[in-house]
Amino acid sequence: MKNNKPGFTLIELLVVIAIIGLLSTLSILALNSARARARDAKRIADVKQIQTALEMYYNDTSDYPIDASIKPGLPIFSLNGTFLRQIPAPPLPIDGTGCPAADAYTYARFGSAQGGTATYTIQYCLGAAINTVTGNVPQTATQAGIQ
Repeated sequence: MKNNKPGFTLIELLVVIAIIGLLSTLSILALNSARARARDAKRIADVKQIQTALEMYYNDTSDYPIDASIKPGLPIFSLNGTFLRQIPAPPLPIDGTGCPAADAYTYARFGSAQGGTATYTIQYCLGAAINTVTGNVPQTATQAGIQ
């Protein structure tokens, strides 16, 4: 006696479930990769924003701010105006194994305004390479640009 009931066999259902599982795994991996690239793009944008504010500060005061005044959440300002309302913090989580576990971009000022030798560095780290900036190792930005 033949059973002609419409429906799916157990094998067909298992194949469909396996395909759905594979597709969902691939989409989650792609999403995580896109999130990491977005965090790196934000880090580059943050450093450029800080550099622009520091250059505007320098044009206004002929010097760069002292190290203690450049912390996440604080503004970059002089008596003549505010150049950056709030210094950003790097997005979390920190990507890559070669990056130090830091919750801030590290700013350091060198030289003095009197001798015209004032410079600065901003230390940051990317999880992966973006354009010419190497990933997974600490990087330095200066008034000459992002390196």
